[in-house]
Amino acid sequence: MHRLVVFTDLDGTLLDSATYSFQAAEEALNLLRSHHIPVVLASSKTRAEIELIRNKLDLPHSFIVENGGALYIPNGLFTTPLRGAILRDSYQVIEFGTSYAALRAALKEIEQTVEHRLRGLGDMPAEEIAQRTGLGLAEAILAKQREYDEPFVIEGPATLITKVEPLITARGLRCTRGGRFCHLTGNTDKGRACQFLIDCYRRQYAGGDDLSTVAIGDSLNDLSMLAVVDRPILVQQPDGSYHPEVSLPHLTRAPGVGPIGWNQAILDLLSRFYSSN
Repeated sequence: MHRLVVFTDLDGTLLDSATYSFQAAEEALNLLRSHHIPVVLASSKTRAEIELIRNKLDLPHSFIVENGGALYIPNGLFTTPLRGAILRDSYQVIEFGTSYAALRAALKEIEQTVEHRLRGLGDMPAEEIAQRTGLGLAEAILAKQREYDEPFVIEGPATLITKVEPLITARGLRCTRGGRFCHLTGNTDKGRACQFLIDCYRRQYAGGDDLSTVAIGDSLNDLSMLAVVDRPILVQQPDGSYHPEVSLPHLTRAPGVGPIGWNQAILDLLSRFYSSN
């Protein structure tokens, strides 16, 4: 039996970057649900944010929070023990990230060095986060419940990022650039968490089932996720362009912005997948 697992970014990919709607992707989502294909949400969002979206999407599968900070796997999904798992509510949790307190401290040290304000979500009231992101106030409050990733903005010239990034790297941390914020994280990324879950699925299906993996993203912080799957897909950004720094062998560029491109890419993929199996 040939099986499929889909990993996806949220903002600007499965969700519209302005409205956060997934309506344009409903046809493909319904088809994935009908074939019982796992759809793994992998985002910079917090657990609280993703659980809310996961329920709206009716996707009861594993999910990856805060740019790979942790992987949440529903209890009982795999028959073999998960090395390093922490039991938390109804999940087995694999933690990869650095603590939020340590990230906040590092950001303030770097701020003093570059002599420009680096404002993280921890510095912003929920009202400001809502204004910057277009989220509702309730969702902005959930966005502040961070554990492994500090989104931040630089209050200064855009070129200052070239000074900030080496200071982050020197501390053994990482900086990725998303659609609205830079993200300060530990030595982890979406790809590492995706690979862990892929390995779990391969062990589960070692009795003879084949596994194909797909990932869909829109920006540079999705590159590590796209790099570890069999079929990487990039959707268009709001202006209709593709992110210029995301390039991989066999990368499929979906014909559409965000959830429109997501929908078409999945429909095309499933049509080919089931015609050849």
